[in-house]
Amino acid sequence: MISDWRQMKAFALSLGSPKVEQAKSWYNGVLKAHGKLWVWWSPYVDSALFKYAKDEREMLRTADPDTFIHHKHYEAQNLILVAAGRIDEGWVEARLRSTWHAAALKLFLKDWDATKG
Repeated sequence: MISDWRQMKAFALSLGSPKVEQAKSWYNGVLKAHGKLWVWWSPYVDSALFKYAKDEREMLRTADPDTFIHHKHYEAQNLILVAAGRIDEGWVEARLRSTWHAAALKLFLKDWDATKG
C-alpha cells in the first residue's frame, strides 16, 4: 500500500512511462504526463489524486468510502481522491497507464504502440 507522496511518486516513475515529468502546481509537487497533470497529492486531505470520470468516482465512493474519499474542493472536477495507506499498487498502475494513454497525442501513440506492440 502507498501511504505518502514520496512513495506515490517513486511508484509512478518506476512504471517507466515516457513523457512524464516532475513539476509544481500551486506550490505542490506533481507528476505530469504529456504536459498534463497525471498524479499528485492533495494539500487538503492526506490522499493521492487521479483523474477519473464523475460517474465512476461515485461508484467507487459508494463501494469503498474509506478508500475513495470526498473533499468539497474537488467535487466539481473529474478527480478521485484515494486515502493514504489504502492505495493499492495494482489499482494505481492500471489508473496511471490509462491516464497516460488518454493524455498522449495520437501521433505519439501510433509510434509508441508500433514499437511496444
